Amino acid sequence: MKRSGSADLPLHGGHVPLWLSERMAQLGLAIVETIAMEFGTQEVIAKLANPFWFQSFGAVMGMDWHSSGITTSVLGALKKSVNPHSKELGIYICGGKGKNSMKTPDELITVGNRTGLNGTELAGLSRLTAKVDNTAIQDGFQLYQHNFIVNAQGDWCVIQQGMNNFTSTARRYHWHSHDLKSFINEPHTFIYGENQGKILNLTAGSAAITREKSLAILQEDPDKILKEVQHLVMPNHHDVRMKDVNMKRLGAMLCVAHENKPEDFESLLMLQGMGPRTVQSLALVSEVIYGTPTRFDDPARFSFAHGGKDGHPFPVPVNVFDETINTLQTAINRAKIGNSDKMQAIRKLSEIAMDAEKNFTPNTNFDALIQKERNESHLYGGRTIFGKAKPPKKKPGDENQLTLW
Repeated sequence: MKRSGSADLPLHGGHVPLWLSERMAQLGLAIVETIAMEFGTQEVIAKLANPFWFQSFGAVMGMDWHSSGITTSVLGALKKSVNPHSKELGIYICGGKGKNSMKTPDELITVGNRTGLNGTELAGLSRLTAKVDNTAIQDGFQLYQHNFIVNAQGDWCVIQQGMNNFTSTARRYHWHSHDLKSFINEPHTFIYGENQGKILNLTAGSAAITREKSLAILQEDPDKILKEVQHLVMPNHHDVRMKDVNMKRLGAMLCVAHENKPEDFESLLMLQGMGPRTVQSLALVSEVIYGTPTRFDDPARFSFAHGGKDGHPFPVPVNVFDETINTLQTAINRAKIGNSDKMQAIRKLSEIAMDAEKNFTPNTNFDALIQKERNESHLYGGRTIFGKAKPPKKKPGDENQLTLW
């Protein structure tokens, strides 16, 4: 397991309103259940261990696309919705924020008693991963959230987050049990946080000699070594800008969703009658479920599924959100009784969008696209933390139609 880098996460205050948190829980459960059904619970664990996927996952659920709040809100929603179905799903989400993070070892022992897994060993792994990121990596971030997700086969991942009060930034750490050979030598799948320059990191591969000499001299745990870590920078600006998005991917998806009706595709007949705005959301949800890791390097793109609770890039279209949830839940229920037609149609959405990219020239009018979403938000039950969306006031020239892609 290698550390692959890190990225900035600006701290965001505020709360997630009930109308959004309930929908996040429902959509999160539906996505997790679909991935487990299609690929197995080990794939759920693997995806959660991927920070790019995790950030995209949060964005598609209406959270602020770049903020640290995604960690707390998404994992809280998943724990609320997934754990009541843990026995049949085979996935257990333990831990949480603040005091709840301290309960993780006890929760894992309970999971062990229910599943036959070695709960004591899992509890030890929980404590060790927290100790490494809180003590062995001296980067100025103090852990305040720790979640341990495990399946019935013993595959696990850890997602934990620390805060730096001096810089008002957060850093998220990802661990994955797959191929983990050492807890002190490059153990992370990823570290997500703000570039602090040079940090003390005894888990670095280049620290091996230092660790050995320190053990010989001091007869204690490995010493720290100075190393500059590469970072992927997440911007501080709250609004979604064109530079944050892969325009070829976004434009091709929008063209498929809005310029072609589902009935134009034989494989999408099970989705006929659905409006293009819901197809847009479903196409992005489909990519979260079926997309390969390389598809998640621009998490901001996934905010075009259900907007953001803060109004960026546009208000959360509640009616579309509900239709997305209902469509996915219906597909899951049909698949459980052997009828996978709707599930295949949902999967085909992302495939068609990806195929469209091959010959697509990015010419999307980005500002017009966002303005159109905001203007029409009231039609879809748009909401933000500030209230419900209202019809826009008409201005001279509004009747002119703009080509969006």
